[in-house]
Amino acid sequence: MSRNHLPTLRSAAVAAGTLAVIAATASSSAPLVGDTAEAAGAPRTRYVQYAPAAGKAPAPAPSADKAVTKALKALPKPAGAYDLAVADLDSGAQATYASGKGSFDTASIVKVDILAALLLQAQDDGKTLTGAQKKLAAEMIRSSDNDATDALWSDIGGGSGLADANRRLGLTETEPGDGGTWGLTQTTASDQLTLLEAVYGDGRSPLDGDSRHYVGKLMASVVDDQRWGVSAAADDTGAAALKNGWLPRSSTGLWDINSIGRVEHGGHTLLVAVLSDGHESHKAGVDAVETYTTTAANALRD
Repeated sequence: MSRNHLPTLRSAAVAAGTLAVIAATASSSAPLVGDTAEAAGAPRTRYVQYAPAAGKAPAPAPSADKAVTKALKALPKPAGAYDLAVADLDSGAQATYASGKGSFDTASIVKVDILAALLLQAQDDGKTLTGAQKKLAAEMIRSSDNDATDALWSDIGGGSGLADANRRLGLTETEPGDGGTWGLTQTTASDQLTLLEAVYGDGRSPLDGDSRHYVGKLMASVVDDQRWGVSAAADDTGAAALKNGWLPRSSTGLWDINSIGRVEHGGHTLLVAVLSDGHESHKAGVDAVETYTTTAANALRD
């Protein structure tokens, strides 16, 4: 076939397709839409096959990052800085928002990381946690007991033990605190999301199933007066599993307020990590973190 005939054939094909659509839509004003499947396991992409008579195809949906960033930037200017990371385990959508500050103090959210390190070491030795360690772990996560944390920090080998575990867990932006200052471990929201994925993700984690279940069970049963933060985005706050951190800084008198966890939101399971500082009070920080969480969750789902 001559190349010169191709434009004519294309024109004829387009005309035929247009006539077919006109005939098919004579009794309906709705546009025809279809789905294309991407590579196996990838999300399906919706497209407009032919536009309705009025004309234009709808604008594509913004990316998760853009949608979450836009929603958060529309909020009033924060007192301090904050970073956020969120993932939808059902759709696979993820988004991060970074203030540009870099890393934040973990305060007590590092206790989840310490427990993960303890469980990895037990797995390596082919053992389970001792009765004493289980009691300390429950106190550390459920009521954020610092004495229990000191004991388990020592058990894992302090900062070096945490660093070893984090290399295996995929945390690349977390620096353990010096000596016994586990609460001054530096981290990012993206690293905390990676930690949550190691606990709640699809099983590609160095933590085995029993270990992941154990961490999740403790995070789901924190004491009532610590059920704030990311739990604000849950359809039912009883369905949230979380760990919070709060720390007044002696040098400034301002508060670090952090929250990480898993929530059920709009029929989907979300993992959320929020790190923040510069709050005038504990309550102001909690209110801010809950606003950031619900705003990001709604933007990701919408």
